[in-house]
Amino acid sequence: MPYKSVVLVKQVPDTKNITGEAMTPEGTINRTALPAVFNPEDLNALEMALEVRDRHGGEVTVITMGPPGAAEVLRESLFRGADKVVLLSDRRFAGADTLATSYALSCAIQKLGSVDLVFCGRQAIDGDTAQVGPQTAEKLGMPQITYAEAIEKLEGGSIVARRALDHGTEMVKCSLPCLLTVVSSANEPRPASVRRRIEYKFAATSLEYKSLLAKWPSFKTEEALDAFLVRRELKIPVWTAADIGAEEQKLGMPGSPTQVYKVNFVVLEGSESKVVDPTSDGIKALIQELMQEYIVG
Repeated sequence: MPYKSVVLVKQVPDTKNITGEAMTPEGTINRTALPAVFNPEDLNALEMALEVRDRHGGEVTVITMGPPGAAEVLRESLFRGADKVVLLSDRRFAGADTLATSYALSCAIQKLGSVDLVFCGRQAIDGDTAQVGPQTAEKLGMPQITYAEAIEKLEGGSIVARRALDHGTEMVKCSLPCLLTVVSSANEPRPASVRRRIEYKFAATSLEYKSLLAKWPSFKTEEALDAFLVRRELKIPVWTAADIGAEEQKLGMPGSPTQVYKVNFVVLEGSESKVVDPTSDGIKALIQELMQEYIVG
């Protein structure tokens, strides 16, 4: 039985290169101050969706919300095997917390029509909240399986998945449609296909036309570039708040009750160190000292 899957992905700042300019005065992330990457666990979610399609048939649609530059993760999704991609981009989405983000994503999924499975990474490395997936499921009225590590069985209208927990695993069965948040141990994401990279290298959104004309002067006008992309089925759809039928007061900063009050940058400095002799007497002395300091009992 073929399954219609949706994967929610995010372009995030590379948190390995945090600087003092990472936050704006309003308490939101300054995304222009850091290089952007594909959120790692979203790649695991994409791979799980592709495995379902490869095994059972169907199609995989990838959705991301962000500025025009976020189209890069959509192209990467096409290179890796996605069938369709959609960019949600609108100034009214700016400054969204998890509540407003999940609302916009749920509206976009509903616009797609009936779906069987929704996949997303367990959490994004820029926020580490792990809230968007569960909140999206709640707004869609779908059951959810969090911390999904593997799909053990998928047939008819039900799914059995293995969850990765701190002290073991758990097998969960639920009905479809269902949303899964996927952990990094679930799989090894496939690399981009050379054939698909060649096939989709020109895929772009209308928001990128001006910059693309500078790279591809042979097209001369935006209209010529648009006609080329439409003819080759390489034009990436861009949906605005109006396109997904979203209520404006539930989007962006107006729809975000969570605000960052203050950001502190903590610098860890070295302190006193002590060398313990690798002998029985040295270890006994260390244990005795730890007990005296009530560090161990």
